Amino acid sequence: MIREDLRNIAIIAHVDHGKTTLVDEMLKQGGVFRDNHEVNDRVMDSNAIERERGITILAKNTAVKYKDKKINIVDTPGHADFGGEVERILKMVNGVLLLVDAFEGPMPQTRFVLQKALELGHKVIIVVNKIDRPDARPTEVVDEVLELLLDLDATDEQLDSPVIFASGRTGVAGLSPDGEMKDFIPLLDTIVDYFDPPQGEEEAPLQMLVSSIDYNEYVGRIAIGRVERGCMKINQDVVLCDYHGSRPNSKAKIVSMYQFEGLNRVPCTEAKPGDIVCVSGIESVTIGDTICVPDAVEPLPFVKISEPTVEMTFMVNDSPFAGREGKYVTSRNLRARLYKELLKDVSLRVTDTESTEAFKVCGRGEMHLSILIENMRREGFEFQVSTPKVLYKEIDGTLCEPMERLVVDVPADSVGAVMEKMGYRKGELTSMNQVGDRTRLEFIVPSRGLFGYRGEFMTDTRGEGIMSSIFDSYAPFKGDIPRRLNGSLVAYETGETTNYGMFYSQDSGAMFIGSGVEVYGGMIVGEASRQNDIVVNVCKKKHMTAIRSAGKDEALRLVPPRILSLEQSLEFIADDELVEVTPKTIRLRKRILDHSIRMKNFMKNK
Repeated sequence: MIREDLRNIAIIAHVDHGKTTLVDEMLKQGGVFRDNHEVNDRVMDSNAIERERGITILAKNTAVKYKDKKINIVDTPGHADFGGEVERILKMVNGVLLLVDAFEGPMPQTRFVLQKALELGHKVIIVVNKIDRPDARPTEVVDEVLELLLDLDATDEQLDSPVIFASGRTGVAGLSPDGEMKDFIPLLDTIVDYFDPPQGEEEAPLQMLVSSIDYNEYVGRIAIGRVERGCMKINQDVVLCDYHGSRPNSKAKIVSMYQFEGLNRVPCTEAKPGDIVCVSGIESVTIGDTICVPDAVEPLPFVKISEPTVEMTFMVNDSPFAGREGKYVTSRNLRARLYKELLKDVSLRVTDTESTEAFKVCGRGEMHLSILIENMRREGFEFQVSTPKVLYKEIDGTLCEPMERLVVDVPADSVGAVMEKMGYRKGELTSMNQVGDRTRLEFIVPSRGLFGYRGEFMTDTRGEGIMSSIFDSYAPFKGDIPRRLNGSLVAYETGETTNYGMFYSQDSGAMFIGSGVEVYGGMIVGEASRQNDIVVNVCKKKHMTAIRSAGKDEALRLVPPRILSLEQSLEFIADDELVEVTPKTIRLRKRILDHSIRMKNFMKNK
């Protein structure tokens, strides 16, 4: 059975190359919205964090009608840390739109997602987006994409992929960068004509691979996937299996079933081969499972998800301010929440430690874990996290560490500063190209060498640099890389910061907090101006005498504090420091709060 009325596609690209904006326009021109319907930008980024940061974190499904055909579209994340979402979603589709920025060209994540699509044998349509940019260079970018296809051993058919030139923001596309463009009709026609329709045996026993999981408080877990063969119906008896065979007690019944229409999920009573559906009623379902009928248990192969490379320790908050702001503060709450995250995030690993109050959490990168932390604090959790550490491997008796492929695009006069910092962080230059008045540098650098580098990079390039990285491979250990050159400013006592105390402490370094903030002894209040930690008394008050009054503090000039975000806090902390995360506050602290004990340990280790 060939479904001529259906096309299943995914949109893949590097971060910020315009995938979600392109989907917006496809929905508008596909008639999903009324003419008088007010639509937000990036309508697919429904998550609050996605809208704030302007990035896609979770892959999402939608569908548009074009002529007499339905096009199921999956919008995927562009950031390397969420590559696990892309890898499994590719099993649901028959072809991919490879989106490339008309100026930046192929970037690290472009290589990663394209390689995964080619390995599955998917057809590719190359879409050169943002051709309305004043610095666009579409023809050179097409050549760069073809070189990338050659590097990735693409087949002859994949090398002959059609090329579409588009501007997602203005909603126009064409077959030539210089031709007249009116709408997305050339893109939609190419999708319908070039991509193969899904096919499968409708009379055969049911098989559906679960590629994604959603959760609803009313119906429980919702499995999302494509029906590979057979027909799925409401109230049908099914059984779960994976590549290990059928699981005990995995029999269930299809309670409800939905298909995607625009931004909505529409109830349906049956699904045929090729349909992408959401199914509820199977409580124990997980990503990678195959839903079958009881008399034909045949699991489908599932894509191997890349291993995590970064580890952090999540622990119960034991600071003097513990329990003030959080709703969920116990180890039981923390453990349950982390293990719940495993059900929908295949790239995450959680393990218990010897302590009942700490858990090891492994992910694909700092952003992957920081998004989890941010979601948890918004849900009311209060906890502490350690500094990120890379996961080492022993290969053939040699200790190896993860390496990243780093691509930076910087003004020509910033090249020296970037090269110097990369040398310090054990980075190796692999290529260097001049594009106009900017230079693109490519390095292979240890993952731990990039911890805390983004802030320095933005300073060195005066905010004009673009950097992105993706996991490349494991290589022999490169030696010691100092994490931070300067020490911390540590609060001497518990209390409220004063103008007087802050004024006489700011000479020791850059402050992270302002006046009138509650602190405790051992809490980090700034970055020291020298290598060692400095204990400062930010709560110090000026004593009043007959001729001096406390009101004179108003004349003291305070330097505005440097407020750190969650990612900046994680990058800043050293091995003996922690980030305390609550729904209202992010604090930095020493593991050992007592100054005398901390000093004894320091002298002993020295």
